[in-house]
Amino acid sequence: MSHDAEPAPQPQPGSPDPTRLAPQAARTDSAHAPREPGTGADGPDRTPGPDLIPQGDRGKLALRLQQALATFVDGPRQAVEEADAVLDEVTTRFADTLAERRRVLRTGWQDPDADVQTEELRLALRQYREITQRLLHMSVPAGQ
Repeated sequence: MSHDAEPAPQPQPGSPDPTRLAPQAARTDSAHAPREPGTGADGPDRTPGPDLIPQGDRGKLALRLQQALATFVDGPRQAVEEADAVLDEVTTRFADTLAERRRVLRTGWQDPDADVQTEELRLALRQYREITQRLLHMSVPAGQ
């Protein structure tokens, strides 16, 4: 079937999956980036975290987008409206999940009554760094 709609972008090899953001799974590309002692790429505290969007839901959202692309010729406006709805759902879920992760991180160190140890603060800082770096390395194509 030939139509003007572009296929859904596929993740490039080596690039992070934007639907999965694990605070402990982030890695830097630079060989000179500082590493925490005992936290090599395969270290024990580099275990994957929960998905931003569960695998089954990602599949459903991807299918909705593919269906929108496939119906463009017969109903261009409806196809674009459906693609917009899918993007809206994805971004809302990302934002909600990131806000919850931030809330959980904050409760671990912001409680003024808690005796927060330096090690706990170091771990929190590392999680902030890893989440932020993953977000900074995500790219959105410019409008055409």
